[in-house]
Amino acid sequence: MNAGTLHADLFFSFRSPYSYLAIGRYRQLAERFDLTIRLRTVMPLALRDPQFFARGNPLMMPYVLADVQRLAQYLGLPYAFPRPDPVVQDLETRAIAADQPHIRRISRLGEAAERQGAGLAFAHEAARLIWGGTQGWNEGDHLAQAASRVGLDWQALEAEVETGAAGLDRQIEDNHGALEAAGHWGVPTLVFDGEPFFGQDRIELALWRMKQAGLQER
Repeated sequence: MNAGTLHADLFFSFRSPYSYLAIGRYRQLAERFDLTIRLRTVMPLALRDPQFFARGNPLMMPYVLADVQRLAQYLGLPYAFPRPDPVVQDLETRAIAADQPHIRRISRLGEAAERQGAGLAFAHEAARLIWGGTQGWNEGDHLAQAASRVGLDWQALEAEVETGAAGLDRQIEDNHGALEAAGHWGVPTLVFDGEPFFGQDRIELALWRMKQAGLQER
């Protein structure tokens, strides 16, 4: 059966290393199959729930950092902890700064790119900068070049972020609510036909489900 173009939502955070490990593979799926994946940027848990990491087991973060590095090696992806960190946070005390210029800007850029039809591709290119070892990813023309690689007009993108920040922020808040309504809180989460698939290790499972619904190669 040919179901035509299928549609899914990818809930994604630019501060999530697991989102970085997943997004390139989701981009490949959208290019290979008759599938549209809408990027739905959310703020990191560190901002949505500032006490989340404080409540967690102290072994959690060392394990996550080691696991991400291992997975990046397994997937053949470059990996380094971001410089600067998209979230301004003291990693020893886990205190979150009140001012968050990096994550707010890059999240707005992601939503603006989605409005221009290239959210998934832009988020992939930007995540490669953030998590792939580019120091000062937020400076110079790094993000402009990322936008150019996916056919976006950087000046128009920046202008939308500058003049439409409030609307972009409202959309990001709506994304938070939609993620929870779909039955999850974490990223990366792909939601297809109301069913959430959480984690970079659920991509094949999501693909299996979409094939059941008639997903075809382009």
